[in-house]
Amino acid sequence: MNPDDPRAQRSRARLRETVLRLAADEDPASITMAAVAKHAGVHRATIYQHFPDVDTLLAEAMADAVAHVARAAALCPLEAPATTVPPPLTELFQRFDDAAPLYRRMLGPQGSAQFAAHLRERLTAELAEAFRGGRRPPGFDDVPLPLHAAYLSGALIGVLATWVTDPAPVAATEATEAAAAFWRLFRG
Repeated sequence: MNPDDPRAQRSRARLRETVLRLAADEDPASITMAAVAKHAGVHRATIYQHFPDVDTLLAEAMADAVAHVARAAALCPLEAPATTVPPPLTELFQRFDDAAPLYRRMLGPQGSAQFAAHLRERLTAELAEAFRGGRRPPGFDDVPLPLHAAYLSGALIGVLATWVTDPAPVAATEATEAAAAFWRLFRG
């Protein structure tokens, strides 16, 4: 299979869209290749030509979400005052709110461990790159850069996951309020 073939690209796109629709409605752990094939209108063999398992398919399908989280975090002016929430952070929380059922399933107790790990790794790498590019907040020169990036990644992912998966009142918090709360915690 040639990944540059337009038919292969269309098949992969259809499979990604299908698994995201399924993941918004049911626990990712319960999604089977047979269900994806049925809902996508393809044979199971077609899926296996592109993806070895559902977790890999889900991780690729969520790649856009991962990239968006990483970009938003890297764009935040980390030296901004605690009272001014950076717009990329508010937009990130709004994006999670807009697709809350999907993120709730992906980051919840029965979610995709591969997605969560990929999200953490990508976010850590993006922050480390931003820090190397001079965007590291002052006052942390004694902390190794990779640990600083990992700390921030874990904190952001933890807050996002708790916000979308916990029952009220946390989940009832508006996106702008949740972003502001994270920013206050982060800025101290």
